[in-house]
Amino acid sequence: MEINILNSSKDEAEVEIGSLTLAELLRNYLNKDSAVVFAAWKRAHPTEMPVLKVKTKGKTPVKAIKDAVSVVTKDLDKFANDFSKLK
Repeated sequence: MEINILNSSKDEAEVEIGSLTLAELLRNYLNKDSAVVFAAWKRAHPTEMPVLKVKTKGKTPVKAIKDAVSVVTKDLDKFANDFSKLK
């Protein structure tokens, strides 16, 4: 998975993500974080990679993205564990 930080400051970042699915998943989880003021992705053309824009207050956008990835991973592990218990 390719992730490129296009620009980053204390309260705002734009990150190019190689997967539209991952961009939407991160957007969803980022918007649940109280420190995130704004999280959305855009794509200029369907052949281009989406760009995720994150604005925060109280933590850096990179930290917010890392936190969101941790929560996603935790939720997916729980889902996989619950699914494996089904018979």
